[in-house]
Amino acid sequence: MVRSAKRCDIDLSDFPPGSVTNYTTLVCLACTFDIFTAQLRLAPRTAYSQIKHYSPTVQELTAARAVRPFFDSEEKNPHCPYCNAAKRWHARLETVRIESGKAADAARRRLIKSLPKRDKQFQVMKRKTDRRAIFFDWLDTLGQNLDLESSSWFLEAACAFLERHEPKTDWSTVFAGLRSIRPSSRLPEGWEREGSRLFLAPQIYNEVLIVQYLVSRSLTHRGRTMEGRLTLLELMRRLRYSGYLASQGITEPELSEVLDKLIEKLSGGPGSTKLYYIVDRRDFLARLKSVYARYAA
Repeated sequence: MVRSAKRCDIDLSDFPPGSVTNYTTLVCLACTFDIFTAQLRLAPRTAYSQIKHYSPTVQELTAARAVRPFFDSEEKNPHCPYCNAAKRWHARLETVRIESGKAADAARRRLIKSLPKRDKQFQVMKRKTDRRAIFFDWLDTLGQNLDLESSSWFLEAACAFLERHEPKTDWSTVFAGLRSIRPSSRLPEGWEREGSRLFLAPQIYNEVLIVQYLVSRSLTHRGRTMEGRLTLLELMRRLRYSGYLASQGITEPELSEVLDKLIEKLSGGPGSTKLYYIVDRRDFLARLKSVYARYAA
């Protein structure tokens, strides 16, 4: 499944960047029609009607691995991996996932109200999900959209976290032309920029390091951070000596328990959050009509 925090042709400019995730997948209409006409023995017109009113599930639209008749491809002219059908038989489904929150709810209601209702061009679904699961999904999406071989990813990861931490700030402007991020003991909280350097209060700086570690640790033996490559033990020692763990009331002796507490804190604590999925079906409906014309002929 292709995931991104930015890609979408629906206007999402009113949303805090950290509240939106986009998913893209392809559906093979040749496979779909084959199921309905060859296996279920429906007439092309009946198959067309059934497929037109089908609503894909959240799992089908956002799964890490697509299953037939859905598939993922970055090729310009892909072929279906199941039946080898060419591009003209494929429809693209774009899904926008919006995380509920004070900064996003008003914009989400306006967006849904503005969407055309004709022919069910857009499908809206709502789910309640554990905050920890949302946080890990955000980390996974972030990792997929970062080039960890580039030195710029440290700033990009920091910006992505700060967008979630303080969604009302225009962080793209703050980070424009930025060259480095430093902790500042002069700041009890918040941040300030001086020239090409961004200074963060120690607590926020440490949380940026934790996010960088979590994003990169699956690809290296040590997590990569602005403070260099760190093992989990080295990261925890740094957080303990800086006073961060004590400030969060984290006193557990085991590394795994400390990490669990940190993840709970960064994910917003225990509990659940509502997620809204907006599915753009316009390309699907247009392609479906074209494919039906071929079958009917």
